[in-house]
Amino acid sequence: IERLCSSPLHENISTALDKHLESIRVVQARRKDEIVNVSSRQRHGPPRCQDERVVLALAVALRALCLATRKVRTALWCAFQMTPPK
Repeated sequence: IERLCSSPLHENISTALDKHLESIRVVQARRKDEIVNVSSRQRHGPPRCQDERVVLALAVALRALCLATRKVRTALWCAFQMTPPK
């Protein structure tokens, strides 16, 4: 988009994109933790308390990703509106 408008975009747009990418990475890490926890539980028996913490951490990460996605969609829409038609 910066190439289209021949000038750098507002810093909030870059910040929103960075936060969205970071949220994606956090969700991936939490999902990986959940998979590891489930596979170890099948071998050793059910420690329920740890399971719930892992699932809650994943839920919190998904909520943060949802909020970051909304913000990045708005930021990209604003960036698109700032690019002049050719």
